[in-house]
Amino acid sequence: MDPKRWSKPITFETPRLGQYRTIASTQEAARALENDWPVEKGRQLKEARKMCVAVLAGRKPPSEARNAFIAAAVEAHVFVREK
Repeated sequence: MDPKRWSKPITFETPRLGQYRTIASTQEAARALENDWPVEKGRQLKEARKMCVAVLAGRKPPSEARNAFIAAAVEAHVFVREK
């Protein structure tokens, strides 16, 4: 199993109303934060992006990227459902 995979995936609503995407790894989260995020700025968004880079480089555990992703979603008022 890839160590950058999350133990529990997260589903979030994309900027397209009614469209959802499930994220199960740090790499998927990094892509979502860059390509499918409804805001371009924010303290939690910046932190989540940095955390994804740290996890992908092996400096932090995947759970920290997952937590940072959730915090960025709260900041951006993005609906998130934990599985």
